[in-house]
This record gives sequence, C-alpha cells and structure tokens, in this order.
Amino acid sequence: MTDPQQPTIRTLASTVVYTNAWIALREDRIQRPDGSHGIYSVLDRPDFALIIPMENNGFHLVEEYRYPIGRRTWSFPQGGVPGSPSPQATAHTELAEETGLTATSMTSLGRLDNAHGTTGQRFDVFLATGLTPGTPHREHTEQDMRQNWFPRAELEQMILNGTITDSCSIAAYTLLLLHPPR
Repeated sequence: MTDPQQPTIRTLASTVVYTNAWIALREDRIQRPDGSHGIYSVLDRPDFALIIPMENNGFHLVEEYRYPIGRRTWSFPQGGVPGSPSPQATAHTELAEETGLTATSMTSLGRLDNAHGTTGQRFDVFLATGLTPGTPHREHTEQDMRQNWFPRAELEQMILNGTITDSCSIAAYTLLLLHPPR
C-alpha cells in the first residue's frame, strides 16, 4: 500500500523561468508513478494572513479593483508582510493597514492551501474582535481600496449572489461557521 504522505510525483529538475518581488514561476520536469515524464508549472508566492473583522453580528470588508479579473470585488482584509515574525503579527499589520482597525483579540481559525493545483502558497485565517477604529495606512497599490461594514445576512447574500467571489474569503468564512461558538 502506498503511503499517502509520500510524493507520488518525482521532481527531476526545476528551473525558475520568471521572478519579481512578488512571485516566481518555475517549471519542473517530473516523473509520474507510472514512469512517464511531464512538466509541471508552479507559482511560488509567500504565505499570507486573512482576517475576519467581526463586530455587532457583522463584518468589515474591503473592496478594490482586481486587475487579473478586471473588476472591483469585496473580500476580507488579507495580505503578507515580508519579514513578519508570525502569521498573527501579519494579521494585525494587514488589518490596520487596510481598514485602520485594531483588534484586542486575534483568534486563529486555521490554515488553508491557496490554489493547491498551481501554488504551494498557504494562508492563515484569523477572527479579529474587540475592534477599535483608526486611520488606514494602505500601500500605494491599494489606493483605490475602500471598506464597509456589512451585517451577517447581507454578507451571506453577497456570497450567494456572486458579489463576493474571492475563494479565500469564502473558505475563511466557512472556517468561521464551522468553529465552535465564542
């Protein structure tokens, strides 16, 4: 019987074909379990944190134009901080940068794979509570970002009607729903 933790595909060679400050694309020559060879393209990106800022039975979301999909979209705050000491520190930083909010409690809900067919990138999901408003300190690339608070029922309707399509936000919300009540 095959050990499910052992790789079934063997890497024969790996070449980085493109890289910049945010992403690297590599092409791996592989050998499958039947001995056949192939190529696998992999995007290497740093892990990130996603924050669910919750208060008054509702949630703070951010909206910005997403160039790859050609439209504005709502999501939970999320991002990475190079050199951050921990996922929780990243969560606090991203929440403050994107929304201006600070949280007295940042509870880990879990760790998820992001697009596991193309990248090894993972993200940590945190529930932020005990929120205090402040001024956002967004990066230059986030200059069109805005935020708003939505009641739970409206957030769920936004998911159902396709207003929220960010798979990371929807997966994170599922983790929240499956977590024991607080």
